[in-house]
Amino acid sequence: HWPDRLALVAQRTGEDTAQSFNYAQLARMADRVAIGLWRLGVRPADVVACQLPNVWQFTVLYLACARIGAVLNPLMPIFRERELLFMLGHGEAKLVVVLKDFRNVDYEAMLKGIQPQLPQLQHVVAIGGAGVDSFEALLTQPAWERDADAAQVLSSHRVPPDAITQLIYTSGTTGEPKGVMHSSNTLMANINAYAERLALGRDDVVLMASPMAHQTGFMYGLMMPVMLGATAVLLDVWNAATAAQLIRQWHCTFTMASTPFLADLSREVAASGAVPSLRTFLCAG
Repeated sequence: HWPDRLALVAQRTGEDTAQSFNYAQLARMADRVAIGLWRLGVRPADVVACQLPNVWQFTVLYLACARIGAVLNPLMPIFRERELLFMLGHGEAKLVVVLKDFRNVDYEAMLKGIQPQLPQLQHVVAIGGAGVDSFEALLTQPAWERDADAAQVLSSHRVPPDAITQLIYTSGTTGEPKGVMHSSNTLMANINAYAERLALGRDDVVLMASPMAHQTGFMYGLMMPVMLGATAVLLDVWNAATAAQLIRQWHCTFTMASTPFLADLSREVAASGAVPSLRTFLCAG
């Protein structure tokens, strides 16, 4: 409906320029990754896990899974071998996507180290990895969407709205984490009412620094902007000065995060000046 509208901006810490997509580019990349996943053997109801911060590949991966009926399992970057062995084993993930390196951790090495203990896990795919097993080589560089069977694959495997689209684990504070299964309807029922109550629409720009591996980031930073036709601005590592700069640069109007984010941003604004476009900071948690 609006192919040229800005859909997604993702700022990586340490990089001067952000990666951006309009809606046409985002749709094309989602198609490409969907066919790439299909080539790797991912089928409807298979679980695709990702242990990622807020990067553009996270958004694309979920949209790609939705196109072929796969279930996305977001995992927080703070998890290490113990948590990953439980969650990936319990969810029977077939494929996991990680950053090669993030905050001085080699996620690819960590996942490949535990892969022999996870018989269902067929692929560890690293963004920024080397060689034929990288996210780029397998999923984003080949123009999979141009393959002769691509249109048929993409049109034949959309799932109904009550089918499971997301598997997400609780924190496990009272025992082992629980795998919570969400359908498109259960997720969207919350998002639709939320956006209506807060008068959010297509002209909004949503800053999301809360982790998209939690439901705050996933529903209101990944899904909601796409559903509204709005713009999402993602920040991978929280930094109040960077957040304020992004709000000013991209004219962000809305964000949602927990109390430390609000306290940090308030101090930053007091020190460096106003963020006049920001209309709403929904504080929760």
